[in-house]
Amino acid sequence: MRRALITGVTGQDGSYLAELLLGKGYEVHGLIRRASMFNTGRIDHLYRDPHEQGARMLLHYGDLTDGVRLVNLMREIDPDEVYNLGAQSHVRVSFDEPEHTGNATALGAMRLLEAVRMSGVQCRYYQASSSEMFGAETPPQNEDTPFYPRSPYGVAKVYGYWATRNYREAYGVFAANGILFNHESPRRGETFVTRKITRAVARIKAGLDDHVYMGNIDAERDWGYAPEYVEGMWRMLQADEPDDFVLATGSSMTVRDFLQASFGHVGLNWEDHVRFDDRYLRPSEVDALRGDASKAEKVLGWKATVDGARLAQIMVDADVEALEHEGRPWIDKVELPGWPATP
Repeated sequence: MRRALITGVTGQDGSYLAELLLGKGYEVHGLIRRASMFNTGRIDHLYRDPHEQGARMLLHYGDLTDGVRLVNLMREIDPDEVYNLGAQSHVRVSFDEPEHTGNATALGAMRLLEAVRMSGVQCRYYQASSSEMFGAETPPQNEDTPFYPRSPYGVAKVYGYWATRNYREAYGVFAANGILFNHESPRRGETFVTRKITRAVARIKAGLDDHVYMGNIDAERDWGYAPEYVEGMWRMLQADEPDDFVLATGSSMTVRDFLQASFGHVGLNWEDHVRFDDRYLRPSEVDALRGDASKAEKVLGWKATVDGARLAQIMVDADVEALEHEGRPWIDKVELPGWPATP
């Protein structure tokens, strides 16, 4: 039985990746931060009491800011694969908390790579890099596009990207960078723009709210469906050689387009319900991101099938259903070709 360690397991990508790996027969270990309240809602449906026979998902307290703990966990778990999805991942918040973002997102990646090296564990390492590294560069962007980050988050991700390449070249670690363009789902956090929109649509449709406040709605993004993207992560670590790959749909839409698709899906006019608030503007903006994932298709056989317009419909439907079931446990059900259902 192969073992995987996932940092950021309680996040959107971590929960989908855990499902994927459990469906493939892995034993999955997740790193979670200690908190006074439970923060495992996205993975509660996967978790089994470790006293139960056959339990294959185990959680460990730890943090990417604690290098000693990471080394000890590497030795204790002895994973075959490590997926570093943990980060301070909100771009706008990174302007308010640049030091914390650098410590967790940039140095966190270095600490985990160093834990791999110091522990002597023979494993394959995946680094969650980001399209925000491209920043101001003209689309389409691919693996050869120079980096021009426009936020502390983007800067931190560039650091993690080059740390990963350095450990690959200096120490022979099987280390791969996944340069993922925006990927969303019903499990996306409610402060991220896509989920903020679709949740607002559900509440406005139900008569609970009347409007939603937005910042820059002219920004253009390449939005895909998160469950497809975690399949790409896994494929990167199954390749014969470690390499870096862009994952993207190859198409893009503005925030304005996403608003129109989301509100229109329930028969509403977005212009009647959207208000502007300059507090949501970034000090420096990324105008347009659109990825070229032809390398991933050629080498990994990976190709996105859900575009931004379809994604908006999926997320709106899920938020409408979630609102109807408010106060009761709910989790989205996803079935994709080659992506097994939860065991």
